Amino acid sequence: MLTIYSRIPSCCAAADVSTPPSAVGGQLETGVGSVAAVMRASLAGCRMSVGALLNGLLVSVVAALLWKYSKLSEHAALLEEELHMTRQSQELSQAPIDYHVALQALQEQGTRMVCTGKMHTDRVCRFDYLCYCSEAEEFVFFHSNSSVMLPNLGSRRFQPALLDLSSVEDHNTQYFNFLELPAAALKFMPKPVFVPDVTLILNRFNPDNLMHVFHDDLIPAFYTMKQYSDLDDEARLVFMEGWSEGPHFDLYRLLSSKQPLLKEQLRNFGKLICFTKSYVGLSKMTTWYQYGFVQPQGPKANMLVSGNEIRQFATALMEKMNITRVEEVEKDRGSAEDEKERKDDYVVVFSRSATRLILNEAELILALAQEFQMRVVTVSLEDQSFPGIVQVISGASVLVSMHGAQLIASLFLPRGATVVELFPFAVNPEQYTPYKTLATLPGMDLHYISWRNTKEENTITHPDRPWEQGGIAHLEKEEQERILASRDVPRHLCCRNPEWLFRIYQDTLVDIPYFLEILREGMKTKPSGKKSKPASTVHPGRVREPQCQTSVQTTNEAKLTVSWQIPWNLKYLKVREVKYEVWIQEQGENTYMPYILPQQNYTFSENIKPFTTYLVWVRCIFNKSLLGPFADVLMCRT
Repeated sequence: MLTIYSRIPSCCAAADVSTPPSAVGGQLETGVGSVAAVMRASLAGCRMSVGALLNGLLVSVVAALLWKYSKLSEHAALLEEELHMTRQSQELSQAPIDYHVALQALQEQGTRMVCTGKMHTDRVCRFDYLCYCSEAEEFVFFHSNSSVMLPNLGSRRFQPALLDLSSVEDHNTQYFNFLELPAAALKFMPKPVFVPDVTLILNRFNPDNLMHVFHDDLIPAFYTMKQYSDLDDEARLVFMEGWSEGPHFDLYRLLSSKQPLLKEQLRNFGKLICFTKSYVGLSKMTTWYQYGFVQPQGPKANMLVSGNEIRQFATALMEKMNITRVEEVEKDRGSAEDEKERKDDYVVVFSRSATRLILNEAELILALAQEFQMRVVTVSLEDQSFPGIVQVISGASVLVSMHGAQLIASLFLPRGATVVELFPFAVNPEQYTPYKTLATLPGMDLHYISWRNTKEENTITHPDRPWEQGGIAHLEKEEQERILASRDVPRHLCCRNPEWLFRIYQDTLVDIPYFLEILREGMKTKPSGKKSKPASTVHPGRVREPQCQTSVQTTNEAKLTVSWQIPWNLKYLKVREVKYEVWIQEQGENTYMPYILPQQNYTFSENIKPFTTYLVWVRCIFNKSLLGPFADVLMCRT
């Protein structure tokens, strides 16, 4: 007998297809009909369940597609935002940047900082991914597990600051610091705009004043960039002091091939600006003058710069301005005919048209022409471009000017030139010496003369001008009278001393006979020779093989002979004068006997006692001022 098994689909497993017991004894037709009816009902229910299943599957598929579309849209939005931020980043720089990689680096690695210098006054810091919030006007350090902060000062970072943004030391308007946030906070902040250039972040101290532009900004920035190899011509300067461009912005442009950025411009690029690699702060090694914030103004103590570095800077800047020194042009000429075509020596007079006038300037020019038998050329910051003025000054023999910021241009003078600085009535030249200090730096090789108006009748004052131009009308009557009666401005602190401002903004009638008397007297001390050669700044090395010998003559007399060999580098140098300094100290005593000797050995007998131990030091001196290191101390027993 053939038995057929039919597999009922699982979706129908709930339907009961068994025949009730009461129907077993019925007719066959009735049973068959009942079974067929049950099967039809079951199949109908199964079809309904399959439809529901298909509908469910369809809904699931549609939901999955919608979710996928949503994610794709979200990703597309992120890509579009990254593309927008990349465009913004590249508006800041032409350097290519992978925005996603930069953002991931910031999120995962955070900010990293390594500084040089022990104190805030000598510190320069390198940062990776230092950010700036333009809304809060604060720099931000983002912490992650990979962040580095050296030095890690803790709260000492606020005593008073991490570093000075300017080369002006310890000025409370120039401090730099940052806020700290975890890198996770980036999720809740505006998307950053990245600056892919290597940047130097600094403050300009006073970009409206030419002296400050050079002394505080340009020269320190130039040598800070020399200190770090990646701060090259492609680096970008970022000025954070908040000033506008100012009248001398073209000079700042000479430091880099890329346009400098101002603080206000950062606001236009985004709310969060991140510098992928930056250096913050300026080296102070090249500054030579302090402006009187803590003590009256004067030369810096322990200056670290020489005229050699200033002249190298001047040459580099002249190259950027496409200026060649007249003396260099002349050096290239060779024939006798060319010799005749050489430009003659000349005097340059700085002319001022607004304040601090030389009232008889034409008479002064005529007197200078007759005194030096040279032509006289006038230059003016109000009427000429600065490169044009530098071109003239770079070939001058003499520069004459009233005290003022324009005298910083003297750093472009050729070696052997003379600087003549004029001072108004009641202003003591010995108290205001930024340009004297510059001219007399070792290696500048400039001759400096100052002249001071000593006759009150030869001055015109301006008491009714604004206070910043020397006006005193705003002061109490008693204070005005005191200032008018004063014959010498007392030493003072910077920067708004009304007596100083009143006197320095006077106009002056130069007493020509007295001026020529001072000029002639000053020229007597000028080194001889038309053109000065660079002064040697090479120091001697240690003397070699120092030794001592002793002998006792009597119970009260002894001799001490000290000898040595010349420093190793002396045999390669042409030195005008070589001498040796010997210090002799009796052991246990606090005083010593110094000797300056021309020879390499000497026998001492005066004050030398028998049976006594002496400590002896020897060093070499070049040209009276260039000192070498002491050799190892000798212990000599008589």
